[in-house]
Parts: sequence; C-alpha cells; structure tokens
Amino acid sequence: MALQHFTAGGLRMDYVISADRQVHLKEMGGSAVYSAVGARIWDCELGILARVGKNCPEQWLDQLKAAGICTQGVKRIPGWHDMRTFYAYLDVETRDDTDPARHFAKLGLSLPEDLVGYVHSTPGHDSQDFMPLSLRPADLPLSYLEVKAAHLAPTRLVSHRALAPALGELGIRVSLDPGERYMKPALGDQVFALLRHVDVFLPSEQEVGSIVGEKDLWQVACQFAEAGPAVVVIKVGSKGSLIYDCHSESRWLVPAYPTRVVDVTGAGDAYCGGFMVGYEETRNPALAGCYGAISASFVLEGFGALYATRYTRDQAEVRLTRLKERIQSV
Repeated sequence: MALQHFTAGGLRMDYVISADRQVHLKEMGGSAVYSAVGARIWDCELGILARVGKNCPEQWLDQLKAAGICTQGVKRIPGWHDMRTFYAYLDVETRDDTDPARHFAKLGLSLPEDLVGYVHSTPGHDSQDFMPLSLRPADLPLSYLEVKAAHLAPTRLVSHRALAPALGELGIRVSLDPGERYMKPALGDQVFALLRHVDVFLPSEQEVGSIVGEKDLWQVACQFAEAGPAVVVIKVGSKGSLIYDCHSESRWLVPAYPTRVVDVTGAGDAYCGGFMVGYEETRNPALAGCYGAISASFVLEGFGALYATRYTRDQAEVRLTRLKERIQSV
C-alpha cells in the first residue's frame, strides 16, 4: 500500500535518567520516531525522514520496519555523527538536557564514556547553515513525494525552512513542531516567514513564551495564524492543548487523556503525529486534537520509542470515544 504520511526530524540515541532515578543508555529515540509512532497507532501507512551516521545501529531500522514504519527516508551518511540526546528528569514533567556529569554524580555514578563532550540535545537547531545531519529536500525518496501529509518534527531551522516550501509545492499538507532553540526573538522574522508554508503549527507553551514573551495564548495563536497556518495548536502539557481554526475563528481546549505517567519523553512528538492523522481523516481540528492526545497517552504509559506500537487502533478508538465528550469550545 502506498504511503499516506511521513514524519521528518531526528533519529537519535537517547541517554535518559528517569524521574524514578532509573538509567537508560543508548536507546532509540528522536522526534521523527516518536511522531511516527504517534501516527502509527492509528494504523496508517507512513515513513520517517531522517539522517544518521554509520554509528546508527542497523537493528533500529529493522525494528522500525517491524513496527510498520517505512525507513526508505532514513539516509545513512558516511562517518560517525553525533546522534546523542541526554535528558535527566527532575520530575515527571521537568527535564534538563545539559551537564550530564552532574546528574550522574547525583546517583553516585561516573559519566558514561559515550557522553564525554556532550553539550545539549539540540545542537545547531538555530544554525543558518546545513550540517551533516540537517535534512534537505534532496533527501526525499520517490515514495514520499505523493503522501497526503507530512509532519516536520523539531529539528534545525535551516531544514524546516527548506522542507516546508518544497513539500507545499508538491501539494503535501505540512504540520510543523518548531525546534525549541530557534524559537527566540532574534529569529522571530525567520520563524514567521516560515509559517507562510505551514498548514498546522504546533508549538509548546514554553516555545511560545520564548519567542513572543508572556502574552495571552489565544492572542498569540491568532498572531501565528495570521502568518499562514490554517490551524494553530499550542501544547500545554498535562493541561492538554489549545486549538485555533483561523477559517471559522473557532477555539477549543482538548484535555490530556488521563493515564498513568511512566515517561514523558516523546509525548509531544506523538501528539503531533496523531494530530496529523486525525486532521487528514476528519478535517476537524478539535477531533484531530483528540487523536493527538490519545497518541500521547499511550506513549506516556511506558519507556522507549517503540513502546506504544503495541497498541491498536481499536484501543485508540475506545479512548477517542471517551475524550470527544470532554472537548471544550472556548
């Protein structure tokens, strides 16, 4: 069956200290993977677009294929390239991606050799130049050129600026979750120019504050929509998501689906993948927000990028029926 969607972003090697002080090393992760998993829960045909070095384990690609995620868009480039992501969770929702030595020392552990020289999880996201792992339109395989929709997960600004207009010219609907380190006032003009090529924009509350300061979130959603997107979604963590449809000027609050939280890594990415599928299937932004919230809920319940692939669409539909009743029109 032909692909219907793909997600683009990072395929990373995660080093995580969880909120319950458990240590997980060299786990598959990355924004492209988690958003693909969020979409895959709804049983759609999709692939991922990512660049990796020779140090990316081949078995990871096999695992993605086994989960029903096409890897034709994973481009392996020559040489070793830094795919490391470190997170230390201070509580279930607060994390630090810097100074891993300090966090390991708190546990009485020495810094893993793999993390020597590590700075933070998003190097170069605000760069104006392509780096070796920066995605670009030439990376798109032929099988990805006729999809209905693509989600651009957090990655470098230069990649988002190149991919979004290229996909739009192909008639592909584009949703975009920005890179947190390029959401800052100094790059505001570039971000708002990028939004001309985006159909659905999905920043977090923190990213909104970083680029425009402390303002009313609905006011900011309208400001973003005026720059181009038909739909703006502001993710507000455990409170859910605020959704604005510029055509109808409708506003909704979609609550998070209540569940037992084990690990929040990738939940925001999974939300975006679910939203992409829901919006394509229903053209209803509020209902798409429910798809996203349910995808996130499955990811929250366990550890690891592929944990949520054990769930089926039938199980997701049960949660969808429950959550639809809790949508609030604002």
